[in-house]
Amino acid sequence: MRLDEFIEYEANERAERRRLAREKDYGILDHLDSFERRFDEHVSDDAVVDSVSPSIFVGRADYPNVSTGLLSPVGREERAAAFETSAAWYEEGVSISDVFDRRTSLLNSTRGVDVADAGATGGAKSVGGSGPAENVHDAWDGWLGVQREVAIADRPVDVEIGLNGRPNLDFDVGMEDIKTPTGPRAAARTADLAENPHVPRPVKKTLEDDDWRAEGAMTYLYRRGFDVYAINTILSAGALGRGENRRLVPTRWSITAVDDTVGQFLRGSIRDAPTIDSIEVHRNEYLGNAFWVILVPGRWEYELVELKAPGSIWNPDPASGVSLSAASEGRDGRTGYVAETAGAYYAARLGVLEHLNDRGRQAKALVCRHVSDDYWGPVGVWQVRETVRDAFEGEHGTAETFGEAVRGVVDHLPVSLGRLRRKSTMAAGLQADLGDFVGVDG
Repeated sequence: MRLDEFIEYEANERAERRRLAREKDYGILDHLDSFERRFDEHVSDDAVVDSVSPSIFVGRADYPNVSTGLLSPVGREERAAAFETSAAWYEEGVSISDVFDRRTSLLNSTRGVDVADAGATGGAKSVGGSGPAENVHDAWDGWLGVQREVAIADRPVDVEIGLNGRPNLDFDVGMEDIKTPTGPRAAARTADLAENPHVPRPVKKTLEDDDWRAEGAMTYLYRRGFDVYAINTILSAGALGRGENRRLVPTRWSITAVDDTVGQFLRGSIRDAPTIDSIEVHRNEYLGNAFWVILVPGRWEYELVELKAPGSIWNPDPASGVSLSAASEGRDGRTGYVAETAGAYYAARLGVLEHLNDRGRQAKALVCRHVSDDYWGPVGVWQVRETVRDAFEGEHGTAETFGEAVRGVVDHLPVSLGRLRRKSTMAAGLQADLGDFVGVDG
């Protein structure tokens, strides 16, 4: 499909999606009121009985002394799996309000622990506590053991959690919660399993091998069909890596670590593959984030350029103008963390590499992410990963030259080609005329 035809086709598709979204009625404030009522019905002053935990959370503040939590949907135990972040959220088409609904419905029962040590009984050693320490990889009882069992299970686990007093019903979602915002927090005294969790055989294999580096174990699980969501939870619980080197990994860090590690594996898989035959333009949009992916014949090269509209969650000042950030890599990848575009860089790269690996091809890839002011609340990088993954389904546009492709995309972005060239490494070499430096951004 010619690029101009593809763009017209996509515009019609976007209009239909917006119409459907407007027909839905989301009441986040009504939800918070109903949650408080459910909470009062199901949580006593000192315990949560017969809870179901689909996931865990490991904080990063004060590392290596961190807060670890069991996440449990209060009063919605029968739907516990729906509250765990996964690719199913995209398939379901959840809205920003839906995400907040689910995440603020999760009680985060927490204890402070050291990322490397557990208490002598195998439970978590409280921060500031005393007594002989035991390595995390040996801890299968007590708080840390229950948390790990939840993390490695392939379905939500029945648990009983003892609390120290009433939880703090604080529903504020701030910048610290961008990856995985949660609902109310409560200090936990105890945690006990109410069933024997089901652990998949490949996960048992990685646990039993104390000489397996974490990177190799992650790749092994991915090749066995585990998506990155399951792998990052297992990594976060300190269940991957060489024996005594195993550590709890803050959730925010584990998400990026898995995206990066799997991405490096896929990049290696296509390193000697033939290139694609023609220039392709793919597009997808979800939750106020539009992604344009330009694939060009040649050896692997990748760049993410983010354009954040004024009034969006990342650029809240409506008078500030469009904010641009970018990061890139060549055939051999990067040696350091990408601070400017953070986890979105690795999540988008994973989607591109999965597509190329499925085709047995390599290419240069320029991804432009336009964050509009419709993106009013942070939902996490899962939406980046899934929107890019799905961008390769269905129709795509073609162009004769890279310049034609970039110009066709820029026509639908809130910046001029000149400004994009000044920020983008891949677009910098394009020939430009005076008109390219005058656009909607001035």
